[in-house]
Amino acid sequence: MHTLSDIIAILENFAPLELAAAWDNVGLLVGNRTKPVHRVMTCLTMTDASVSEAVEQGADLVVTHHPLPFQPLKRITSDTREGRMLLQLIAANIAVYSPHTAFDSSRAGINQHLATALRLLDIAPLVVADGQDDELGTGRIGILPGPQTLREVIDRLKTALSLGIVRGVGQHDQPIERIAIACGSGGSLLDSAIAAGCHAFITGEADFHTCLAAEAAGIAILLTGHYASERFALDALAEYLGEQLPEIEAWASHDEHDPLWIA
Repeated sequence: MHTLSDIIAILENFAPLELAAAWDNVGLLVGNRTKPVHRVMTCLTMTDASVSEAVEQGADLVVTHHPLPFQPLKRITSDTREGRMLLQLIAANIAVYSPHTAFDSSRAGINQHLATALRLLDIAPLVVADGQDDELGTGRIGILPGPQTLREVIDRLKTALSLGIVRGVGQHDQPIERIAIACGSGGSLLDSAIAAGCHAFITGEADFHTCLAAEAAGIAILLTGHYASERFALDALAEYLGEQLPEIEAWASHDEHDPLWIA
């Protein structure tokens, strides 16, 4: 029998919490460390759908990429959506753990997963974490096996993430070789990508002014959407937990979905 402490030890070895951003809320957020764990669900975000699925499927633990709670709470009541979800989880004795930015920056984290899926070479952190070796840090940079056009990179990205549409800045025929990746809301890392001499910057979402800055600097931006840029890695995390602890059942949420659609 495995306890919550056993699962946490694996998660913290996989994504050390010291890699998390100072503003983040990571680690065990709800639960008793001595609780036996038989079923684990991973998800990108705690939503009404994913919470209901965890309860209905008898999960003992939810590993959610985005923390719940994220900001400090003065009270937990049914007056707020966040409070209602927490009360529902607590009533069902379901623990909540979030690796968030620690998972983003780890050796086998979300950015690394995407860089590998794109078959980049010489993969390294875009920004090396303070006091860590050069394999740990925020975002990733890598080099294509050979120069490609932006159109070819877009096709490669669509295949890697099973996407139908990618938004972007840049000319489809411009040559691309060095690529920066910052899954999620990574627009703040554009300057680091430019300083690293990257020809393209892949992220989930970036604001209008960041896109203008990229255009002015001559670097392409590819925007996959926040959900698509990160959700695929939660499937991999569920598989990893199942491999590490074959006695437990681990799965990625079937019911969560991207709230955005394109008409």
